[in-house]
Amino acid sequence: MPKITPFLWFDDQAEEAAEFYVAIFENSRITSVSRYPEGSPGEAGTAMSVQFELDGVEFQALNGGPVFSFTEAISFVVDAPTQEEIDRLWTALLADGGTPSQCGWLKDRFGLSWQIVPPILGELLSDPDPERQQRTMQAMLQMQKLDIAVLKAANAGEKVSS
Repeated sequence: MPKITPFLWFDDQAEEAAEFYVAIFENSRITSVSRYPEGSPGEAGTAMSVQFELDGVEFQALNGGPVFSFTEAISFVVDAPTQEEIDRLWTALLADGGTPSQCGWLKDRFGLSWQIVPPILGELLSDPDPERQQRTMQAMLQMQKLDIAVLKAANAGEKVSS
């Protein structure tokens, strides 16, 4: 079976980004760093490519220069089952220049988009009662960082406060 590995193009921050990500996610590590040799397109000795794992998922990153940048068209969804985990990941990924967006989305300081989502959101949005679905959707649309208690309350038709 073929293996699919996310490949991330950075200007010159691949190693810094990999170090940032492995510090945030448990069971993560940098597995190798290839450096530009003398006479290559990059500065000799700087990271050319970085292989790393985030909670067992392999990634590759390249310092390819300012040719391409990230967009929200690609994002990484992180299942965060508790509010504490949502809060921790949200804060960590926004550190040092990230920007929050809507509905659990954010961009980290490197411009990479993440979705920090509790698994219960899918259950609430697929509630067999369309009114409960709608209340959940409306509550979610008002949020940046997702709040599990507010989403559950909205689904149940209770007063929503965050």
